[in-house]
Amino acid sequence: MTKSELVRRMGELHPHLRHSDIERVVDTIFTSIGHSLARGARIEIRRFGSFTIRHRKARLGKNPRTGASVEVPPKVIPYFRTGRQLHASLNEER
Repeated sequence: MTKSELVRRMGELHPHLRHSDIERVVDTIFTSIGHSLARGARIEIRRFGSFTIRHRKARLGKNPRTGASVEVPPKVIPYFRTGRQLHASLNEER
């Protein structure tokens, strides 16, 4: 699902809201999650999952084309862990 599909679906579920208002709410949510992760905060959405960051150490990698060794700098990556209820709904028998 893309962001525009999410906005459209929310509009279908809540026809009394204007499209521009729904877009603003969705943008605010995603921006807030991004800013919180940038500050190193953990975001928990009950029954859905949690967003955290993980720190990757610097390492020695290889260029796949040439095979030459390359220094890969340390980096911070976002990490999502599903909540129990979401995990259960994804893995229930169909």
